[in-house]
Amino acid sequence: MTLWAIVPVKPLRRGKSRLAGTLTEDERTELNQSLLRHTIDTLTGLKEIEQVLVISRDPHALTIARNHGARTVLEDGQPQLNTALKRATVIAQVYATRGVLVLPADLPLISPEDIRELIDRAVNPPVVVIAPDRHQKGTNALLISPSGLIEYDFGENSFQRHCERVRAAGARLEVVNLPSLGLDLDLPEDLEIIRELEKTITF
Repeated sequence: MTLWAIVPVKPLRRGKSRLAGTLTEDERTELNQSLLRHTIDTLTGLKEIEQVLVISRDPHALTIARNHGARTVLEDGQPQLNTALKRATVIAQVYATRGVLVLPADLPLISPEDIRELIDRAVNPPVVVIAPDRHQKGTNALLISPSGLIEYDFGENSFQRHCERVRAAGARLEVVNLPSLGLDLDLPEDLEIIRELEKTITF
């Protein structure tokens, strides 16, 4: 039984635009690169993850991903996260017999132990494991077993919608609340929280 991780990545020079008042464009670009490398390295270091698949419309992001051992898919057409994830999932389904883990590349505190916690909760499918953000509104990690069990519905307040989709599918829902999974880097206040929690992270 194999599990693939799918990591969607926005263009590195455009991501984290809401940090524009705090970081320059070059600083945000370097931050996005660091977050991507950290996410891929965390996932590829786990024997439970068969393969990491990065999908982006940014060729530079895909080059970084390949250099760190991930497979890549070039996103085309209009930027739409759910459509891109569906496309990546179709590719993963050819190989991933257990399911897929969708993980954004903006969780700077994520650790191998966090990923194992998600995987450990995904026994006895059909099951969907969701890690919400710290506000209990967004979806910061989504493990679906088997893959394709529910449609992706990322966007504002996606946590509640994903939970509703799981219930409608008659599958088991597992919610994992961990500070490291709940803290995505999106706003200046998030940056300050992370700096206080983890002094060793270099932005």
